[in-house]
Amino acid sequence: MSGIRLSMAISNYDHVGDLVNGRVRPEGIDLTAMELPIEEIFFRMLSFTEWDVSEFSMAKYVSLVGKGIAPFQAIPVFPSRVFRQSAFYIATGAGIKRPEDMAGRRIGVPEWAQTAGIYARAFLQHQCRVRLADIHWVQAGVNEAGRKEKVTLELPDGVKIEQVSDRSLNDLLLAGELDGIISAREPAAFLARDPRIARLWPDYRSVEETYYRNTGVFPIMHVIVVKNESLSRDPWIAMNLYRAFDEAKKNSLKRLSSIVNSRIAIPWSHEAYDRARGVLGEDFWPYGIEANLRTLDAFLQFCGEQGVTQRRVQVEELFPSEVSKFFKV
Repeated sequence: MSGIRLSMAISNYDHVGDLVNGRVRPEGIDLTAMELPIEEIFFRMLSFTEWDVSEFSMAKYVSLVGKGIAPFQAIPVFPSRVFRQSAFYIATGAGIKRPEDMAGRRIGVPEWAQTAGIYARAFLQHQCRVRLADIHWVQAGVNEAGRKEKVTLELPDGVKIEQVSDRSLNDLLLAGELDGIISAREPAAFLARDPRIARLWPDYRSVEETYYRNTGVFPIMHVIVVKNESLSRDPWIAMNLYRAFDEAKKNSLKRLSSIVNSRIAIPWSHEAYDRARGVLGEDFWPYGIEANLRTLDAFLQFCGEQGVTQRRVQVEELFPSEVSKFFKV
């Protein structure tokens, strides 16, 4: 029997691949899956709610939930997770040697409500003891001019953001008009190995591993959302989708754990798998609410502190009740 038809937009991930190509099928559901660029998915889902199921920005979802206007609900599936100490870029001539040197400087961000930036600024605030109000923030597109903030903000006291619409952060950094930027996407000059731009922490992995050991926070970048009208009509699809995503992820990790053949074209990928397991534990890419409670709670705190939400959103507001509890046999 055929199931109900749902459309889905998602980026290209190995740990979602079995669901996209049909090797894993959510019970009772026929998925029409589209793999698209992540910025396009977010824009179209935020602007037009085009798909029944979609990958979405964690920060923008939390912002919508805080305002009570989210046209979709999340299931606790997190396709993209990245530590963001790697997101700090500096002008090499600016004299910034450590995060404390960013106080009093001009630092660019592509959007204040970018998920990566929220985690990075929280690290500045909580681990490095740099007040966000002590930095002159500048908002613009990373490599293209004209990028705008997509959600309404209520900035904390003392924090101000200068908006630049006709130039990119990359251009401003090269011109000496910025001292650094915080961005998930690399500035073009950095990719071109321009010596005028460098990472604040060239050995960012050791900084990120230390951060995880000290906090237990493994940053969640993206979440899977389901349109409200689809959930209202068939509430069971939330759990069935969750189980299918989880099965696809487990299949992927099982493949990556094998040293017999090269699942991805990166030498020593098996060693990377073992190292990740050594730092984060056996289930180092967890789905579900309970396994991610520390990260979720921390992120909601950061959103409230930075004015991405006007109130402290609670974890239980993020997910439908159908995925908040799991049966056991």
